Amino acid sequence: MAPPRRSSRPPPGPTARRLGRPGAAARSVGRYGGAYISPRMGGLARSPLLLRSSERRFRRFREALGFAAAAASIVIGSGDRTFWPAEFLCTDLCRALDRTALISGSSNVVSPENFIKCLNKFYSHWKEHVSDHWGSSSAIAVATPPPSDDIRYRKSLALSMWFFGREFADTIIVFLSSQIHVLSGQDGCDLLQHLKTPVSKAVGLDIVLHNLEKADNGSHSMDQILNSVFAQYESNSLIMGHIGREKPEGKVLEEWSQKLHASKLKLYDVSGGISELLSVKDANEIMYVKKAAYLTASAMRKFVVPKLENIVMGEKKIDVKLKAENVDICYPPIFQSGGKYDLRPGALSNDDDLYYDSGSLIVCAMGAKYSGYCSNVARTFLIDCSIEKCNAYKVLLKAHDAAIAALTPGGRASMSYQAAVDAIRGEAPDLLPFLSKSGGTGIGIEFRETWLALNEKNDLTLKEGMLFNVSLGFQNILVKSSDDKIKEFSLWLADTVLIGKEKPEVLTALISKGENDAFYSFDEEKIGSPSSKPAPKTEQMAPLKVNPVLKSDMLSLKDNLRSSSRAPKEDLRKQLQSEILHKRTNETAMKSDGMNNNILEGHGQLRAMGELVAYKNVSEFPRVNRLEIQVDKQNEAILLPIYGFMVPFHVCTVKKAEIRGDSKRSVYVSITFNVPNTVPSLQDSGLQANISSVFLKAATFLSRDRRHAEEVVQLMKILQKGVLERAKRASLVTQEKLKLHDGLTRDRIQLLDLWIRPSLPGRGRKVPGTLVAHVNGFQYSVSKSEKVDIMFGNIKHAFYQPAERDMITLLHFHLYNEIMVGSKKTRDVQFYIEVMDGVDSVGLERRSAWDPDEIEEEQRERARRREINRQFELFVRRVDSIWSKPRFNQLALQFETPVQKLGFNGVHGRTTCFIAPSPCCLVQLIETPFLVTSLREVDIVCLERVAFGQKSIDMVFVFQDYTRDVVRIEAIPMADVDKIKDWLNDCSLKYYDDNESVVNSGEDDGGSDEDDGGESWDEMERKARDADAEMGSESDSEDERQRRREKAKAKSLHRHPSEPPSKGAPQKRQRLH
Repeated sequence: MAPPRRSSRPPPGPTARRLGRPGAAARSVGRYGGAYISPRMGGLARSPLLLRSSERRFRRFREALGFAAAAASIVIGSGDRTFWPAEFLCTDLCRALDRTALISGSSNVVSPENFIKCLNKFYSHWKEHVSDHWGSSSAIAVATPPPSDDIRYRKSLALSMWFFGREFADTIIVFLSSQIHVLSGQDGCDLLQHLKTPVSKAVGLDIVLHNLEKADNGSHSMDQILNSVFAQYESNSLIMGHIGREKPEGKVLEEWSQKLHASKLKLYDVSGGISELLSVKDANEIMYVKKAAYLTASAMRKFVVPKLENIVMGEKKIDVKLKAENVDICYPPIFQSGGKYDLRPGALSNDDDLYYDSGSLIVCAMGAKYSGYCSNVARTFLIDCSIEKCNAYKVLLKAHDAAIAALTPGGRASMSYQAAVDAIRGEAPDLLPFLSKSGGTGIGIEFRETWLALNEKNDLTLKEGMLFNVSLGFQNILVKSSDDKIKEFSLWLADTVLIGKEKPEVLTALISKGENDAFYSFDEEKIGSPSSKPAPKTEQMAPLKVNPVLKSDMLSLKDNLRSSSRAPKEDLRKQLQSEILHKRTNETAMKSDGMNNNILEGHGQLRAMGELVAYKNVSEFPRVNRLEIQVDKQNEAILLPIYGFMVPFHVCTVKKAEIRGDSKRSVYVSITFNVPNTVPSLQDSGLQANISSVFLKAATFLSRDRRHAEEVVQLMKILQKGVLERAKRASLVTQEKLKLHDGLTRDRIQLLDLWIRPSLPGRGRKVPGTLVAHVNGFQYSVSKSEKVDIMFGNIKHAFYQPAERDMITLLHFHLYNEIMVGSKKTRDVQFYIEVMDGVDSVGLERRSAWDPDEIEEEQRERARRREINRQFELFVRRVDSIWSKPRFNQLALQFETPVQKLGFNGVHGRTTCFIAPSPCCLVQLIETPFLVTSLREVDIVCLERVAFGQKSIDMVFVFQDYTRDVVRIEAIPMADVDKIKDWLNDCSLKYYDDNESVVNSGEDDGGSDEDDGGESWDEMERKARDADAEMGSESDSEDERQRRREKAKAKSLHRHPSEPPSKGAPQKRQRLH
């Protein structure tokens, strides 16, 4: 059935009459999310739905959809109970919901199975804990208030939702040992009528229904209920349990309260018993909370966070106060910024515009319901904040994780809050006065189950199946700043947590709270430079404790001076290097035995790649009429006339062909061939198979037909290029097929106007393209025919480098297996945008530093730089959110950003460039060839030419795979040596320094002298000299030394001339006779 077409105006009068407004015509007052809202619908108009159904059914659907309804327009059918989602801002959020549960939630029938299950649990708990939780009550009365448009949580409504799966308004339920009396309206009695028979058979209880007329306050029915209580127990000291904390509302509940107090019954508040009863959730309740938590986290991740990012990027003034009539949630969503923070769940968003300047924070909290069960999540976003604020967030993050980890079965509720306090005391004790007084509460049908409060006074035993809203925050911390909106800040984190059998489960983990997702640094000029300093100690604040982010990131001035402190620092380096050496030695010994075998196997595979054959037999040789150079395209061969014969050569044996000579009549065609051990890769593999043959290195021919010579050379180059490209493609690893994004174009994660390196061939001018993130990979396209696919599974490292020191902002992908970019085979693919022009036009006129045009031009360049960095930052964050999904966990992908503060200048690939480390690599991504060295593949690092008086050093990386060539970086300034050593220690890499160049190749013999069965001659000489020095002159007289010399001379005379000297001894030159 196709969805009905949406009309240009709201439904006419009949629809309004079905909603309980006879004769009233609905009037359109506005639009929200594409749906009309009618003022005649009262409280029901608080969801952006265009309805054609009853009031009760609308309320159930609104409760099930929760916050997602704020981003959607739903059309609900009135006859066949079908609905169609339309215009969803978060399309995958709709797919995640269980539509069967939504439709069943709209049913007008109370489930007998669920009601019987809850009755058994209720009566069992009542009998088991009648004295400690229920006050020895003989009867229990629950009175629910009349309906209201406000968001409220009451024990009576929670118990009604737990029993019946819906809220019964203006209803009184009295539980006796053998009867259940229900006083409700006609609709309520009709819903409960079918429960009488199954409850009587399964539980043995009689349900007595008392119909409440609209004009009646139910006084007569109440007297009947109280008479039944006295008649059943026949005692003058009966105790009636009720919810005494709830103030009666409406004429029915006020009348019931007066009759209770006027009777001879003793009243006892059983709120604690109800809280204990509802504290442990069953499997269905846990599933409802999980769906609510998924709904809340998805709404924040898919709707709130992207919206905030777009607002900040677009620099818009947005009123963040969300009106309650637009959404139905656990509480009005909280958005706070600009130094005004209130971390209570009942707090409201301030009326000011969203403040997102440098150094500001944005606090966001929201909660959604599913089938009446609540969930909650709160996050804090820091925008270009100082180190003090960032470190405070890190401390709060550790405390929050500690509080969650302490929620285990058998523990105490106070242990969770104490774990958070201990974590803060260990990291930054000065922040303890600002910590919230509670670590959260239980959550379920009620948003705040105070019975399960997580504070230092609650010693309630935790049980499996309990649910908590773990909420921690720092309130009103002061820092020095000239801006009143950032000198006071607060931090808040909250998650919905389930106590599992062994460990807690965070149900709202879909929205990350890690540093990478909470810290926003859009202005690269302010990154790393604290904009504010902590205020001195006052009556409101203690000084903050600041911990550096990286050990090598903030070196003090004293460490850089020539003082006595350098000696302890060098000793610490040696101690760390000793530990690293012990670890590396054990790892190397385990694989040294198979190293040589692996090298031989590698060479064997190289030779097995095949021989270069142009013609298999003589019959395939073409007929030639003239002795001239010819090119056979079909057989990929070149025919050269040598001594009157046409000699074929495979095109892969040709290294270079060129024309020499400037004469118009005659030219020389010079052909240079490949010979073994002079070229790598594909050509050399065929030559190695015939290494014992005689090779022709070069041939030169004189031709008097210049046109023919140029044509032949051109054909050689074209044929050679085609063969090499085909061979490269044949050696590529087959990639999986790219799955394209099937959503709307506006939902795609993409970057526009990007250049690519290596560049695509075929055009005389460069054309920018678009990079799009699809389901399992990226696709860069310039046109329909020119596309480059990069699969997620083939990405080894991904880098994002903003334009700080350079004129480009780039994304760089280092791959496991090579791919073809045009006709080039590469393992590194880069996409970039130039943030400013590389060439400035210089006029003859002189320009002043205060020239308005010059200042305006600089401002435009800075604005363009910030805007491009923001676009890339947003793209990186959205791609990281894709990679954080469970299906990509095994890839362990995340964008890395090089740390510019730890970088240094050096020469790599004959080019002087700036090299900087990232968390996992050492990279140089600006100049070609690129440098990407994965640190986990490095075995040792050699620092060469480290000596007094040297101005520069060399650094060589030796890999764990000894068949790989070493990576050498030359001409590193001597001033960066200490910084490099500290960085290598932080990365747990073993390094050696020497005053000479000691590493030439990575394929040297990895064995030691001990494997040969003895020590070398130099080693024995050194030990002998050391022994002589220790013994001294007294124990070694001149006679003793003379006796040893004569003995050595006699031994050398008796040796046979052909006998080689002892192993390790220096060879003596043979005397010529």
